[in-house]
Amino acid sequence: MRCVFINIRCKPGQSYRVAEAIALREIHSELYSTSGPFDLLMKLYVPEDADIGKYINDNLLDIEGIERTETTLTFKAF
Repeated sequence: MRCVFINIRCKPGQSYRVAEAIALREIHSELYSTSGPFDLLMKLYVPEDADIGKYINDNLLDIEGIERTETTLTFKAF
């Protein structure tokens, strides 16, 4: 599994609804509300054989209320 962090910006007033929709899908390891330019931070493990972009598109980006995302790939845990 590959660890990926995704910052999520929601449409105004939608962050709780988006967080609930993500939680119901059970695809995340951790999900936090945040301050700053993004509303949510999600830690996600993507299967080794999956295309990361397609996995995120298929499992996350169809949730209504998501305005923008920023994905950070990880390489090694210390």
